[in-house]
Amino acid sequence: MEISGMQTITSRQNPVVVWTVKLEDKKERERSRSFRFDGVKLFAEAIRSGVELTHILFRQSSLESVLEKTEKIVGRTLSSFDVEFGKNCRICEISDSVFDKISTEKAPEGVICVGKYIDKFHKIATINKVGSNEVQYKEEKIILAESMRDPSNLGAVIRCAVAMGIDRLILSSDCADIYNSKTVRASMGTLFSLKISIAEDMCTVIQELRESGRRVFAATLTKDAQRLGEFELFSHDCIVIGNEGHGLSDKIIDACDKRVFIPIADGAESLNAATAASIFMWELRKSSL
Repeated sequence: MEISGMQTITSRQNPVVVWTVKLEDKKERERSRSFRFDGVKLFAEAIRSGVELTHILFRQSSLESVLEKTEKIVGRTLSSFDVEFGKNCRICEISDSVFDKISTEKAPEGVICVGKYIDKFHKIATINKVGSNEVQYKEEKIILAESMRDPSNLGAVIRCAVAMGIDRLILSSDCADIYNSKTVRASMGTLFSLKISIAEDMCTVIQELRESGRRVFAATLTKDAQRLGEFELFSHDCIVIGNEGHGLSDKIIDACDKRVFIPIADGAESLNAATAASIFMWELRKSSL
């Protein structure tokens, strides 16, 4: 495919290449309100979801194969990049040696994208600072997470939430950055379609959910925790998942009106946070089937 205006880059010191690498740093992402992601699947999902792309970097020898694979996933021909991405998207062809050095993939597929933050996205994803009197998600299925620091875990939770029909994920402000490349990659593009709220005060959010008539369960092993599977969960119930190593904080447990635990085999220490979240989400989904 002929791409008009495509720039060829062969130097690791090129400003576009240098800036793309800098986007691995959260401060630069926040400053520019931009994030990067690598791979054909994410490129295709970004196109399908309407993510505002500002840069598309192709590996020189992989250009044709990337476009072919992308078109199969998207389900249509990318007939004109001028039409697809507008004049504000810079298309670059990167020499193989430079591309391989800056890719975050172990086996680079041949495309790196830079997109604008999606917090003002048109019906695609809503990333809000949630404070007092702002939680009014009456009909949504909601999962909450406190201090989930591992970006790969967070990405896996996002991916599972979409698969299990969860409408909104509410994260404490100290969770891993949703725009971290590991988070985006683990989400497999579902980040672009899930409603996500960032809560500065999780206790206030939990209180508001309870006041709206919902039960909010803390996933914890406290003595008063109920065994999952021995009571009925309803689709409007909410569950709070904790930190990978330390679980939920006491203040969050106290803010919830219920506690729940997943029974596991004797001798097993615990479940991965993303695995536990997926089990809870499946139980919530079963309640609405």
